[in-house]
Amino acid sequence: MSANGKKLDLAHFTLHQLFEMEACTRCGECIKVCPTYTEAQSEDIHPLNKIQQVKNFWKADNLGLLARLFGLKHPTEEQLAAFSQGVYRCTLCARCHEVCPVQIETRSLWITMREQLVDWGLYPQAFDILQDRISTQHNISGDNNENRLVWTQNMDRVPEGLDRKKGAETVYFMGCVGAMYPRVYGVPQSLALIMDRVGLNFTTLGGDEWCCGYPLQIAGMGARAEDLARHNVAAIKAIGARRVVASCPSCYHTWHHEYPRILGKALDFEVVHSTELLAELIRGGQLKLNGYPDPITYHDPCDLGRTSHIYDAPREVLAAIPGIQFAEMADNRELALCCGGGGDAEMCDAELTAAVGKRRVEQAQATGAKAIVSACQQCTRTLTEAARKNKVRIKALDIGEVVWRAMQDQG
Repeated sequence: MSANGKKLDLAHFTLHQLFEMEACTRCGECIKVCPTYTEAQSEDIHPLNKIQQVKNFWKADNLGLLARLFGLKHPTEEQLAAFSQGVYRCTLCARCHEVCPVQIETRSLWITMREQLVDWGLYPQAFDILQDRISTQHNISGDNNENRLVWTQNMDRVPEGLDRKKGAETVYFMGCVGAMYPRVYGVPQSLALIMDRVGLNFTTLGGDEWCCGYPLQIAGMGARAEDLARHNVAAIKAIGARRVVASCPSCYHTWHHEYPRILGKALDFEVVHSTELLAELIRGGQLKLNGYPDPITYHDPCDLGRTSHIYDAPREVLAAIPGIQFAEMADNRELALCCGGGGDAEMCDAELTAAVGKRRVEQAQATGAKAIVSACQQCTRTLTEAARKNKVRIKALDIGEVVWRAMQDQG
């Protein structure tokens, strides 16, 4: 046991992760693409340092005389605090994985490190507030969860059956950001109107929709999210739906990839992202689109692209808009730059993540676009704030908002 009582628990790490850390070639390619390191230039942040620190912690605890011969000492409280800051000042964007020559699954590795830090009690205090909000109010904002349909209040026409309609074929899982944050109410409004226009039999879980658990999982508190998964799946079954649609990539990833793992079995219904649904409707001739007036560019959300490998569906949707003026940013698809809003990093260092957002908005501006379109309400919120704060004349829109605008005058 180390002098400070904190010993690395290898039970957090899979055997594969231990091999991956030993396989790191220390080539430094990951450092070049890390968005938060680019802005902060802090060695505590960059991937090489985090991997080396974990290896040193373990060796100092377990190699005895050999560790001392190599000068490996138990970390001090100051070193552990610096390690924690580096691990949490990360947006979990996974660009580092894309350039890694040995393909280390860095994103899952950083989450595992956070799990260890939670065990040690070395995590940002803001996560205690987050955990309390989710456990008591079942959302990240701390508002009354029965208000998840508050975004309908300023709509000219509200589709019928939005609140827990039994027998609906499709459930729209709104997500905490879309449902509770006014700046992006346009995301659920647009998608609901689109689904209503084409005649889908859909509903939402209303106040029975609980946070998907993603914010806790990536904070290193994943075990505390299991009840959320069980509740949400039971709520879908109570409706009798055969499909869940999520406009939030983080919610989509959690439902599609994490819930089957948590529950130990496949789900009894389909889970799709809203861009996949929109592309399906376009292919089926159910969406009739007019043009869109402004030149646009597209921002790949990290949890939709690198985490869930959905790159083509949103571009297929945009390409279907007649006469669309579209230009890619310098960094796109697998190497798209993060908006700064991921990984809970904003809760740890808002100034740093704002700098990442500023760089992404500038990339969008360089294309000549008047709108930066994404497929994530968190990206839309973050990029809107970055444009406003830096006085960049560009709108941040969700792809559903663009599609709804392109559907007008269709009767």
